[in-house]
Amino acid sequence: MIVWINGAFGAGKTQTAFELHRRIPHSFVFDPENAGYYIRKNVPSSAMRDDFQDYPMWRETNYAMLKYIDASYDGVVLVPMTVVNPVYFDETAGRLRSEGVVVHHFALCASKDVLLRRLRSRGDGERSWAARQIDRCIEGLRDETFRHHLDTDGWSVSDNAERIAALAQLELLPDERSAWRKSWDRLRTQWNHIRFFQ
Repeated sequence: MIVWINGAFGAGKTQTAFELHRRIPHSFVFDPENAGYYIRKNVPSSAMRDDFQDYPMWRETNYAMLKYIDASYDGVVLVPMTVVNPVYFDETAGRLRSEGVVVHHFALCASKDVLLRRLRSRGDGERSWAARQIDRCIEGLRDETFRHHLDTDGWSVSDNAERIAALAQLELLPDERSAWRKSWDRLRTQWNHIRFFQ
C-alpha cells in the first residue's frame, strides 16, 4: 500500500509522513524529491527546468521506483510530495492505480496565512521559492483529482496522522512519547530535510 501525502509547501507533508512512520512498525518513507536533485545535478545548465517535476524522467523514475517498492516490500510506503498538476499526478499515482497498486491520496490543505507562517518557522521567507508557489498549489489542489482534502488549519501533526490512518484503515501504535520527545522528533525531521546543497 502507498499513502501519498500531498499539499502546498508548508502544509506538513514530511512531518506527517514521519509521524506515521514512527507509529506504523513496518513502513518506509519514500522521497520523490531525491530523483529531482539527481536529475538537476546531471543535466547541462542549458537543458535545466525551473521545476524538476517538468522533467519526464522525474515522473518516470518515481513511478518505476514506487512500482518496484510496492512489489518488493510488504509494508506501508509513505510518499510526502507536492504534485498539483493532474497530468503529472496521473503519470505516477494514476498509472500505479491502473496497474492494481493501492494508492491512498491525501491533500493537506491550509490557508495562505497559515502556510506562510509555517514556512517562516522553518526559515523560508515570503519571497522564497516555496512561498511563491502557494497560490499555484492551493488552486491546483482544488482539483477533484487530489481528493481526499484534509483541512489542517488548527490541527496538529499528530491529529493529521491519525486522520489519515483512520481513512486509510491503518492501525497506529499508541503514542507514548513525552511532549519533549515529540518536539525533538519533529525538529530532527525538519533538520534532516534541509537541503544545504541543491
